[in-house]
Amino acid sequence: MICAILIGREGSTGFPGKNVYPIMGKPLVAYPLLAAQDAQSIERVYLSTDSQKLKEIGQEYGARIIDRPAHLCTKAALGEHAYQHAHEVISAELAAEGKTPELYVLLMANAPTITAAMIEDGIQVLRDNPEYDSAVSVSCYNMWSPLRARRIGDDGLLHPFVPFETFGDPKTLNCDRDSQGDVWFADMGVSIIRPQNLDNLEDGLKPQQWMGQRIYPLKQVGGLDVDYDYQMPQAEFYLRQQADKSPD
Repeated sequence: MICAILIGREGSTGFPGKNVYPIMGKPLVAYPLLAAQDAQSIERVYLSTDSQKLKEIGQEYGARIIDRPAHLCTKAALGEHAYQHAHEVISAELAAEGKTPELYVLLMANAPTITAAMIEDGIQVLRDNPEYDSAVSVSCYNMWSPLRARRIGDDGLLHPFVPFETFGDPKTLNCDRDSQGDVWFADMGVSIIRPQNLDNLEDGLKPQQWMGQRIYPLKQVGGLDVDYDYQMPQAEFYLRQQADKSPD
């Protein structure tokens, strides 16, 4: 059985209420829920949250609710542990029915840039390639190359975030935006994973250890998870583009 797990919590300091913030007539969380519901291969959708409002919206869109424990709802709590907890709950539920999870489709309440078609593509990739651990949506953001990243030092001035020597001889480096090739980021739209990834989190590649080690990229343009209010126009632009592509 293929199950979707969507996570979202009540507290947010960067953008309070972001998960239920309206965008194009729907709360932000509705978009990943709709993508999961529209994906034919997904048999059950679960929402792990501590938010009563999110629970109500999730139920409206047909999701089964998992009560996210308080210790997994703090600012310091990691999403991978919330997914792991949901996996434990779902596995027990399915075991009681004589079933097991084949794949999980991991979603986030604040990541609306995902489609049912991309979910289905990722599922097919994992079915065709049993050696892969996951298939993950990625977007190309060359302007955020680690070569261009800076940190503010103790002297109050800008310094390379990663030492230039990491990339080779500093005298020969070209720091043009595209000089190092395309820079791909896991944009948090979706991660289709094998259940054993959550059983063995410590074996996964950081920073998102639920992805395992062998990660297939599902390329898209403009994917993001919304953490600040100024990102909402980008999310809306993406959603309007998808609406324009829809045959309906």
